[in-house]
Amino acid sequence: MFSKILIANRGEIACRVAETARKLGIKTVAVYSEADAQAKHVTACDEAVLIGPAPAKESYLLGDKIIAVALATGAQAIHPGYGFLSENAGFAEACAKAGLVFIGPPASAIHAMGSKSAAKALMEKAKVPLVPGYHGENQDADFLQKEADGISYPVLLKASAGGGGKGMRIVDKSEDFKAALASCKREAINSFGDDKVLVERYLTRPRHIEIQVFADSHGECVYLFERDCSVQRRHQKVLEEAPAPGMSEERRRAMGEAAVAAAKAVGYVGAGTVEFIANQDGSFYFMEMNTRLQVEHPVTEMITGLDLVEWQLRVAFGEHLPLRQEQLQLNGHAIEARIYAENPEKGFLPSIGTLRYLHTPPAVHFRVDSHTHTPAAVRIDSGVREGDAISPFYDPMIAKLIVWGKDRSAALANMAAALAQYRIVGLATNIGFLQRLIAGQAFSTADLDTGLIERHHDALFPVLQPASTATLAMAASLLLSQEAERVSDSNNPWAHTSGWRMNGSLLRALQFADEAGSYQIHVEYRNDRRWVLHRDGVQHTLRFDKQGAADLRITLDDSTLAGNVVRDADTFHVFHQGHHAVLTWDDPLAHAGHSESEGGRLTAPMPGKIVAVLVEKGRSVTKGAPLLIMEAMKMEHTIAAPADGVIDELLYAVGDQVTEGAQLLAFTPG
Repeated sequence: MFSKILIANRGEIACRVAETARKLGIKTVAVYSEADAQAKHVTACDEAVLIGPAPAKESYLLGDKIIAVALATGAQAIHPGYGFLSENAGFAEACAKAGLVFIGPPASAIHAMGSKSAAKALMEKAKVPLVPGYHGENQDADFLQKEADGISYPVLLKASAGGGGKGMRIVDKSEDFKAALASCKREAINSFGDDKVLVERYLTRPRHIEIQVFADSHGECVYLFERDCSVQRRHQKVLEEAPAPGMSEERRRAMGEAAVAAAKAVGYVGAGTVEFIANQDGSFYFMEMNTRLQVEHPVTEMITGLDLVEWQLRVAFGEHLPLRQEQLQLNGHAIEARIYAENPEKGFLPSIGTLRYLHTPPAVHFRVDSHTHTPAAVRIDSGVREGDAISPFYDPMIAKLIVWGKDRSAALANMAAALAQYRIVGLATNIGFLQRLIAGQAFSTADLDTGLIERHHDALFPVLQPASTATLAMAASLLLSQEAERVSDSNNPWAHTSGWRMNGSLLRALQFADEAGSYQIHVEYRNDRRWVLHRDGVQHTLRFDKQGAADLRITLDDSTLAGNVVRDADTFHVFHQGHHAVLTWDDPLAHAGHSESEGGRLTAPMPGKIVAVLVEKGRSVTKGAPLLIMEAMKMEHTIAAPADGVIDELLYAVGDQVTEGAQLLAFTPG
């Protein structure tokens, strides 16, 4: 076995690879950018080397520099993880020329599957079912539109060199085709350096089912069953599970054998995933092959009892596959949820910031024993810790939350419980959205397809409700307890919040607000640490007991409630009964005299780069009209007109970098 490997990646996958390497007694070398100097993956490895500035193209995408580091540190092999250089055939070739083992497939297989159009031609020869479409070399816009018109709408535009949901657009009618094509090509060239696209018929209500394959250098290839990755937004996976609900043994075998045929057609070695798009009637079509370990590989590990990273290392070292097809067995059901720093209510915009508070559900350290497979009910794969920052330079994933159960209903219950215990303060997350998704009828009953989120939009994005009295009581209790702690050592009776007053009681007016509105409550001290909370003319008795830095137990009228309240300046994060409420306290002393109005300003929602300016100075626009397109976190975000009005001034041009909150243009409503 290798004695030392270099991990050419960052974040949770670098930590994941380092964990298995440590188990096998393999030393690891981390590489890191200036932005990642204090990152978790740096400390997870035995040694670490700085390779460049924060932008990936100046650090994690510098194949020559990474190879030089591997040689200088005595590494024998390079594990690319996923993303970055993992599917770069040139990098795999360069590793081989330098005498290093690339822990992945041969460059020829990466090249064959790297072009979606070329891969489809290979699959056609291997008799793997294909979706009708155009996969050729002609990229003329008029020609591609003609092909799309012939296929019939809706069609799917897809970057030929793409992956991860980037460079994809659904086009519903012919008149929208060229604008979608331009946007697709723009995103493709920025993400992959190649703007070639293919056009396919877009299937309605399809499922996304993928097969995990593994091949060795001795001609053996197996499939490790399937994963259902149908729940997606912007073509990016949100939830993954294994096995796929409703999968019959006959269909599993047919898809598995088709996936093995696809892998053998390109002389595959190592871990790979063959992705299929499946109709509700059971028919399936080859979509693409990802020539690397997938983000969602843990669900396969949980149901098989196998460590896929260990398999990668053994196969790359030249060993035979550890198991034959007939030895592979399914056990139970696993679901993975991707915890992201993003705001689902604002179009899933990535959220930049620091993890000021991080509390995760209890997780049993993931152990694999293929003979006595007893997986943990909860597993967390993460590359960040409390205090770490989510930067604009990389994917905003915080963690992968993976749960296991003896069946799907048990796994669903474990996921709901784990999400309810996940608490993050410092940036927006998708945890609340995931909770609604898991609890929704469509997912809970396995009524799955790639349009599930859009189809159930109203249920997944409900109308904001006013803060409950319990939520306000918890925020007020923490505020009062903190004030009491600050003056507890004072000898001045007027400074105490214990309630002592000459000829009167302590009465406090507290103003809180959230996105649903503002709330004024009054809290009045009575005696024996008992308060009365007044809200909208209704009185509630209140007692509270602060049990730790964030833990509270309150008695509101006749109900005793436990929760957690984390204060971040004047913002109170209330975690109660699995829900997260964010309240802002209006401190009249701290904010006296301050007010601000943005008027006709349109500002950047996050740091990024202007990739398209769609309007001119002096032009009249209608509400919702696209004005600018920003690229941030490797995705395009459209800035639209908030109302009818006139563009007074454009402040940025294509190619300009902008900071969060920067005014992008001057706009006069009306």
